[in-house]
Amino acid sequence: MNEFVLEQQNETAAEQQKPKDMIRRLVWKMSIATLILMAIGSATRVMNAGLACPDWPLCYGELVPAKQMNLQVFLEWFHRLDASLIGLSAIALFGLSWWHRRALPSWLPWASTFALFLIVFQGILGGLTVTELLRFDIVTAHMGTALLFFTSLLIIGIALIPYQGTGNVGKLPWLGLIATILVYAQSLLGALVGSRWALHQCFGGSQLCNVMYSHIFGLVPPTVATLVVVLISWRTPALHPALRRLANMAGGLLILQILLGFATFRLHLQVEPLTVSHQAIGATLLGTLVAFTVLALRDWATVGLTATATNTQMR
Repeated sequence: MNEFVLEQQNETAAEQQKPKDMIRRLVWKMSIATLILMAIGSATRVMNAGLACPDWPLCYGELVPAKQMNLQVFLEWFHRLDASLIGLSAIALFGLSWWHRRALPSWLPWASTFALFLIVFQGILGGLTVTELLRFDIVTAHMGTALLFFTSLLIIGIALIPYQGTGNVGKLPWLGLIATILVYAQSLLGALVGSRWALHQCFGGSQLCNVMYSHIFGLVPPTVATLVVVLISWRTPALHPALRRLANMAGGLLILQILLGFATFRLHLQVEPLTVSHQAIGATLLGTLVAFTVLALRDWATVGLTATATNTQMR
């Protein structure tokens, strides 16, 4: 009898796990596609292809502008295609989360709703970048919203993976959160520099140099915060291996990002792949810090739940 009950419980648990696994796989695919989308968007900007398709949402009035197709048109067209696929995936995530809400964490349907809102808003901004002829504030908001959507997907994905913390995170969750916010703010400054072509303007006629220097000197706070996270992770005993790997990855990405930024500055943005890599690595660094922070918060929350359970048993 006991074996039958256990078998029934295992089958029920397995059935409840299927929607979570399905959504987690979908979110990871969307995260990768969004990272690629941001890289393509960066390539579109540095190749002056932002208005290669003069209309929106179609391109030259067609779904596939075969007659007008060249490298610039392809970049803008493929950027829109990737964004459309991600938008459809966000609708699927929203529908699946609410359909299977009884077998999922209560926060997941609302998180998927927020992600859908972000991608819809992102699409509106994408259209405005064309109709408003690449107005810098709209382009900056477009890039910032893409990063926010990317981080929201990562938060959902990391929160759904199986994880058992060690309870030795200390202040790392809050340090990781600070570093994440600072890197995001620095990314927005970088988006502003790119949307206003501040580096070109400063080198060409000493204009907008204050915008460019704000990004250069703004590098200090996120660099210090990220290095603090890395160093304290090294010094924290019995830290979960996943957290230690993410901290090491963040440190390596930070060094690579600084080197790419220096090379981009020295070469005056003349090497397009270098500029695209600089922005892609920046987004990857942000994503790594987001993953670190979410896992560290889960570790910290586990300690609190364990302490509450212990106190209840003692009573």
